[in-house]
Order: sequence, then structure tokens, then C-alpha cells
Amino acid sequence: MRPTMMMRSGGSGEVGKHNNFIGNWGNFGGLKQKGIVTYGISMNRQNPLAGTFHDAIFNTWRRFSGQVLYWAPPAIAGYYIVSWAIERNEYLNSKAGRAEFADSE
Repeated sequence: MRPTMMMRSGGSGEVGKHNNFIGNWGNFGGLKQKGIVTYGISMNRQNPLAGTFHDAIFNTWRRFSGQVLYWAPPAIAGYYIVSWAIERNEYLNSKAGRAEFADSE
């Protein structure tokens, strides 16, 4: 009969030993862990903001240039339509506009 994975996992071991994985419920320890490599760097050697401003400028430009053709033409068209409507409204409410369209009412 083949042993189950629980039996293979090495649930027995001394409690509190380092380099052991957590075994069965209530029984910490077991087989030694292999192949785990940990690296560290001193706090004064870290530079968490390295290249932040450079990357922010070029990433912003890349994203802007990829999206500008989706929103710029409708925004420009909307601006010209609104400016035309405001100018037309001012003309129709002026003395000359009222005189021109007085007969149509």
C-alpha cells in the first residue's frame, strides 16, 4: 500500500527548530526545507524612488499618446459646437437678430 501525502509530509519533528516547515495540526516541525534562498539589503543602501520621476514622465506621455485620438476629436468638436451655439444665441437675442427674425414669429 502506498503512503498518503500526509504521511510523506513528515509531520513529526522537534517543535521550535528552525528550517523546518509546519507539519500536522498541533505538531510543528518536520522535514528540513531545501532550496529556499533569502537575500537582504541594508536600509541605507535602498533607493525606493529610483527613476520614479523619469518613468512617470515617459509613462504619462506613452499613455497620453495612445489615448489622445479617442477623446481629442470629440472634445474639439464639442467645443466648436458650444461656441457656435453661444454666438448664435447672442445674435438671436440682439437687436439685429430680433429685427431679422421678427416676421417669422
